[in-house]
Amino acid sequence: MIRLPLLLTAALVGASWMLPAFALGQEKKGLPNIVIILADDLGYGDLGCYNKDSKIPTPNLDRLAKQGMCFTDAHSPSAVCSPTRYGLLTGRYPSRSPLKKGVVVPFGAPIIEPGRLTMAEMLRRAGYRTACIGKWHLGWTWATKDGKAPTRGKDGLTNVDFTKAITNGPTTRGFNYYFGTDVPNYPPFCYIENDRTVGIPSVKSRPEFNVPGPSLPDWQWGDILPELSRRSVKYIEESAKPPKQPFFLYVPLTSPHFPVVPSKEFKGKSKAGDYGDFVVQTDAVVGKILRALDENGLAENTIVIFTSDNGPEVASEIGIGAYERLRRFGHASMGLWRGVKRDLWEGGHRVPFLVRWRGKVQPNSTSDETIGFTDLMATFAAIVKTPLPDDAAEDSVDISAAFRGEKVKREGLVHASVSGKLAIRQGDWVLIAAASGQDNNKAIGEPAWFRTDRGYVDHKHPFELYNLREDPTQKTNRYAEQIERAKAMHAVLERFQSEGRSVPRREMGKK
Repeated sequence: MIRLPLLLTAALVGASWMLPAFALGQEKKGLPNIVIILADDLGYGDLGCYNKDSKIPTPNLDRLAKQGMCFTDAHSPSAVCSPTRYGLLTGRYPSRSPLKKGVVVPFGAPIIEPGRLTMAEMLRRAGYRTACIGKWHLGWTWATKDGKAPTRGKDGLTNVDFTKAITNGPTTRGFNYYFGTDVPNYPPFCYIENDRTVGIPSVKSRPEFNVPGPSLPDWQWGDILPELSRRSVKYIEESAKPPKQPFFLYVPLTSPHFPVVPSKEFKGKSKAGDYGDFVVQTDAVVGKILRALDENGLAENTIVIFTSDNGPEVASEIGIGAYERLRRFGHASMGLWRGVKRDLWEGGHRVPFLVRWRGKVQPNSTSDETIGFTDLMATFAAIVKTPLPDDAAEDSVDISAAFRGEKVKREGLVHASVSGKLAIRQGDWVLIAAASGQDNNKAIGEPAWFRTDRGYVDHKHPFELYNLREDPTQKTNRYAEQIERAKAMHAVLERFQSEGRSVPRREMGKK
């Protein structure tokens, strides 16, 4: 059985020069460490703690859920990766970024604006050591050999000069340290540490990984996840050594995103094919990070959050997608929800969201509060008692009350699809400001057999309106009978967009 929201069951240490002067050599007492682990393309129904019928064992994540709080109505800002990462790190809806649709392309420009206050920079100013270990996918400024914009030919050749520093990356957006790979299936196929590639990509990548480009000669996609795991554990171990500082560790994993390459030891560990095995390996990485916190005496004062950047992948050309997985293995990566990655329906952006904070968050608890990733910046600002300026985190609601099992007040929560279409959630109702919540192309969209099995009916209306308490699987479009409600919700969405914010203005230093 899929775990439902409560409302539905009721119906390496970074460079010291980046640290604030007051933080150097001092232990900041009372401030919790913060670890955010962001899976990539993991579905709501992949975890056992959300779906008892899951074909994938996730013992470490299930244990984390028992040790903390399981949110059943949590949402990524977008149904694809780059805009979600923007929303998480800035506290702003991705529609406000320079990227209005799609994702950052290979060698694409940065989308976090220069001077924009990020979560990492906010915490750094509060005395935290900050690190990002994993997939960035928010753009960089690449130096080129000819001074022109970066290019990438079908032959894999590029004018990018890998001997030079890469600017406007993570270490210019609040992180003291970065290690990772920009996107696992995008060039360049190499690791990046701080502002340099680790090695010089000099050969064309193998053709089976869908975007060709420059690669290290011995690059192996299957090595990425184990290396990110090792680096994350090492960072935690180093953070436990004096002089101690609170730390913020952001771990955007590259799994179970394509290429799906589970290590040999995880092969056959699930009943959902290679994808399921890769999720098992992802769960094991989470286990290693949690164990590192325990073994280094950091678990008691560390907030741990685990979630996913969007719903499960469906594109058949890069492996067995969510619908085919359901057909072959009986495993519903999207859970009971309608939609998958890229879509505005719930399955595109409703994601697992686990929070552990010992002594603060009730163990084995569940919350059905509607929350989004953009809320984390205001939440952490409140926890570390750092006032946010008015021109930052304009869509961030402090949800620390939800961590205590209390209600959160919000006017609405905005969702986005891959094409930039928007939806707004208010209470039990969600308005999709488009004629269809599907945003995948016809070749990989909702298959006819799936529509028939779930009883979906096409509705020819300009918008889609659903009551999620009464109709969690979004079968019945209520737009025709609730036009006034739809108009009112759309007016709020338009106001959020035109005013450039969805939370009240704040004065620096005042609550």
